[in-house]
Amino acid sequence: MTSSASDNWDMLDASIYCLRPRDLLTLCVLALLMLGGIMVQSASMTATAAGRWSWGTPGGKHLMFSAAGMAAFLIVGSLDYAWLGRRAKHLWTSPILWGLAIAGGLCLLVLVPHVGLEVNGARRWLPLGPMQLQPSELAKWAVVLFMAWWLTNGPVDVSKFFGGLLPTLAPVAAMCLLVVIQDFGTAALIMLCALAMMLAGRIKLWHLAIIIPPVLAAAAWFIMHKEYRWRRMTAFVDPWARPEGEGYHMIQSLLSFATGGVTGKGLGNGIQKLGYLPEDTTDFIFAVICEELGIFGALLTVALYVGILYVAWQAVSQKRDSFGRMLAFGSGSMIGLQAAINIAVATVSVPTKGLSLPLISAGGSGLIITCGALGLLRSVLTYEHPEEELAPQPNQTASDWEPWEEMKVSTSAMGASAIWNTPVPQSV
Repeated sequence: MTSSASDNWDMLDASIYCLRPRDLLTLCVLALLMLGGIMVQSASMTATAAGRWSWGTPGGKHLMFSAAGMAAFLIVGSLDYAWLGRRAKHLWTSPILWGLAIAGGLCLLVLVPHVGLEVNGARRWLPLGPMQLQPSELAKWAVVLFMAWWLTNGPVDVSKFFGGLLPTLAPVAAMCLLVVIQDFGTAALIMLCALAMMLAGRIKLWHLAIIIPPVLAAAAWFIMHKEYRWRRMTAFVDPWARPEGEGYHMIQSLLSFATGGVTGKGLGNGIQKLGYLPEDTTDFIFAVICEELGIFGALLTVALYVGILYVAWQAVSQKRDSFGRMLAFGSGSMIGLQAAINIAVATVSVPTKGLSLPLISAGGSGLIITCGALGLLRSVLTYEHPEEELAPQPNQTASDWEPWEEMKVSTSAMGASAIWNTPVPQSV
């Protein structure tokens, strides 16, 4: 082989192995959407009286929403994220705060009788033409954006308890209170992600020790306040004590894992989806994957989520601006936590929570919103901004941040820089 031919092969080999993080993210998102489309189609199949398979309606709708979600991912990923992270002259001019307020308003609106749609005893949706909007899905990503902006370019120092941490936690707690009324699982997910972002933003550990007990006490109160939540907790301890009640979901999910084995029964050959396993296209889609594709299918699914987490960590490690790093960290935390909780529920490692498997479970607005949020992660990987680009404009002074005086760059951003071994932004 000639020298030029050898060089060409080396270049091709390098191009294969040097896949850019944003391209890896695109491949993982596309693969998860395709896997979700296939598995939702399979889970929605029903057997007719003639012994033939009939495709269910959820499968066709999910394919359309998946296509719309991929489009949202690519469109948002092509936009520059930096305009979201720049400091506004006044708090009320920040687009992120407006987004948080709109999400909170929609969560409040869904609680209004005859406005919010009630499904399976829970009022979580708003009618939106041919589809339904789940405000809690919008709320969780609004909180991620808010935390990323507030911890890096916000007007407070979160290393201080009363003057920094409490003002940071207040809007998050308010959002969780609006969501927890009808959706405990999503509220818990929001709080966990917010705490993870605050920890990355250099919240003091003794502050965290003060916060955790009230949060756990509030969670316990909301669990005991709703009888069905308490029954789920007790059923988790012993599902076979109520095999036809709250333990039914868990028992059927375990049967899916047991019958799937290593290689699975084959795509479309699962039995549990034929009326035995509830919520087989949403909350327990992972059990269907394990029954039909076996352990290999489960490992493939987990590997795709690990790929997204790897990409998020690459952004955290490589980005120069603190807002981009924190946004990448929050996006990865939200996807990773939700996927981990859903898989833990399906494997009966934790009580049932009602959380979908991101990008795989059948969905509408939630799927599109999640894809759009991951598009922001792709934007972080695409565009590069020095820290000073996101600082206040030359004609903007610290006194513009009302009601605070003599603002400095958030210490949380400095903490994040220390954690990720990147340059610390200077005071402004």
